[in-house]
Amino acid sequence: MFNKVLIANRGAIATRIIRTLKEMGVIAVAVYAEADADSLHVSLADEVYALGEGTAAQTYLDQDKLFAIIEQCGAEAVHPGYGFLSENPTFVKRCEQHGVVFLGPTTEQMAAFGLKHSARALAEQNQVPLLPGSALLTSVEDALRQAEQIGYPVMLKSTAGGGGIGMQLCGTPAELTKAYDSVKRLSEANFSDSGLFLEKFVERARHIEVQVFGDGRGKVIALGERDCSAQRRNQKVIEETPAPNLPAHIRTQLHATATRLCAAVNYRSAGTVEYVYDPANEAFYFLEVNTRLQVEHGVTEQIFDIDLVKWMIQLGAGELPSLEMIESALQPRGHSIQVRVYAEDPNKQFQPCAGLLSEVSLPAADGKHLRIDHWIESGLTVSPNYDPMLAKLIVWREDRQQALVALVDTIAETYIYGIETNLEFIGHILGSEIFQQGKIYTRYLNSFNYTPATIDVLAAGTQTSIQDYPGRIGYWDIGVPPSGPFDSLSFRLGNRMLGNDARCAGLEFTLNGPTLRFNQATMIVLTGADMEAQLDGDTVPFWQTVAVQAGQTLKLGKVNGAGARSY
Repeated sequence: MFNKVLIANRGAIATRIIRTLKEMGVIAVAVYAEADADSLHVSLADEVYALGEGTAAQTYLDQDKLFAIIEQCGAEAVHPGYGFLSENPTFVKRCEQHGVVFLGPTTEQMAAFGLKHSARALAEQNQVPLLPGSALLTSVEDALRQAEQIGYPVMLKSTAGGGGIGMQLCGTPAELTKAYDSVKRLSEANFSDSGLFLEKFVERARHIEVQVFGDGRGKVIALGERDCSAQRRNQKVIEETPAPNLPAHIRTQLHATATRLCAAVNYRSAGTVEYVYDPANEAFYFLEVNTRLQVEHGVTEQIFDIDLVKWMIQLGAGELPSLEMIESALQPRGHSIQVRVYAEDPNKQFQPCAGLLSEVSLPAADGKHLRIDHWIESGLTVSPNYDPMLAKLIVWREDRQQALVALVDTIAETYIYGIETNLEFIGHILGSEIFQQGKIYTRYLNSFNYTPATIDVLAAGTQTSIQDYPGRIGYWDIGVPPSGPFDSLSFRLGNRMLGNDARCAGLEFTLNGPTLRFNQATMIVLTGADMEAQLDGDTVPFWQTVAVQAGQTLKLGKVNGAGARSY
């Protein structure tokens, strides 16, 4: 077994790998950008090395820095996790040149599956069903000709794309013409490869993927399938296994074609074969192969009671038991669902949210019924430089319905304050009828109606604070003065007029009020010192309940006359 392994990654996957290495008695070496200095993976590792300040390109993707650290610490192997350099053949080749074991597939296997058009050709050779599509396109005119033959709608794709980047749905020739140059530029900027091709788009398609593991000598096993159809902008949000409402013969064929395809290249280590499934016709089509560990690998581990990261390390060290022996003992059990918690605001086009995490409180995880892969703690600052994923909440139960109930309860017990997250958005998806029935499809979330019970602060006013009654009391003995609303009578009367519980919070305005936009219809009341107040330009009276519609803006101005605080 290795003495030291370097993790060339960050975040939840880095903490996941470190924990496995420590359980195996292997020294875990972590790297970090300065923005991640307080990240959980840094405190968990046995040895840590700084990559300096800057973006991903200046830190985690800087191969020269990584190899200098490898030489300095004496690591014998590198685990790439997912993303970053996990599918970079140049990095794998440099590992070989430095005598370091890369814990993943070979450069040849990455090349075979790395470009989607070549992966399609390999799939065709191995009798894997393919969506109607084109070869690499030479021009927009070529794209228009090919699209007419395939039939609209089509998906315009970057051959080197991944993670939902570099693809555009086109329903008409005009849409294809408009998208061609922009997708080409995006592909070149993100993947240094401007190659594009077309693929037939299946309405109400489901995204099904098969987890595989190969020994590099021709033996490949399938470890069930995952449904990853809950996506927004082609980015997965919820994943589960086994895939619901999947006929037994389709499940069998998916596993068989995935292992046949990967065995054709003597695939080594963990990988995923992804498919488009058309439930209306009970037909599936090859999509791509991801030559790395997937973000959603945890749900597979939960139902098989295995550790894919451990397998990758053992395989690299030449100590993995034969896959024939492993396969004979495999027995899936139960149902597992994972949700991805992102630092983003679903009510503002999912814009990433960086900033200080004032409180992080996660439910107790036992590793089996509930597993949480994360990198966050209270007081940590989320950087805008990297992927916004904060955590993965993974539940396991005996059946899907039990797992769904447990996951909803888990989300309700998860508190992440200081920045916006998608937790409430995920809860709405889980509660939707289509997800409950296991019939969600890849485009469903594009039109999913989500309106959070929140207020956007467009302008803060002189001093606006959240108060409740009686507020914070009983701490004078340790030097903390009482808090609560300054004019508690006006505050309490406001709650009474609305029929609220007496303990409900409200906003206190001092001298000059804020501008607020409401995201849901509600009732409000203004109390305390009289203040200029307009709702979409109409004057709002004090001491009366007022109906507010979703999207309306309340603008509060200066105090009129006596008093300084309003509510």
